[in-house]
Amino acid sequence: QVQLVESGGGLVQAGGSLRLSCAASTRTFTFNVMGWFRQAPGKEREFVAAIRWSGGSTYYGDFVKGRFTISRDNAKNTVYLQMNNLKPEDTAVYYCSARRAGWDITQVDQYPYWGQGTQVTVSS
Repeated sequence: QVQLVESGGGLVQAGGSLRLSCAASTRTFTFNVMGWFRQAPGKEREFVAAIRWSGGSTYYGDFVKGRFTISRDNAKNTVYLQMNNLKPEDTAVYYCSARRAGWDITQVDQYPYWGQGTQVTVSS
């Protein structure tokens, strides 16, 4: 059974930084993509970033605009999301996701595996 466990969320002031981590219970090379999504109250879950395990190509939501960086550590079966210059509108629950196959990597329904989420709150 695949388990994804996020950590690193918290409260930060606007302009600050946070680093989210997602540890997988299985060897991450079995995934072709791991990603991060977020969901703010009253809104749909939206794509934040993704990384292909083979080759390391990265993808970001339009709103990221160079502020976030997704990376991976194969040896630790972990994916990270470094978030800089955070804004109040970045406040949301951030979810780690993973898949072994699929199509559009920005779509929620393309990921069968999800973590429990970690809260990120950015104060103004």
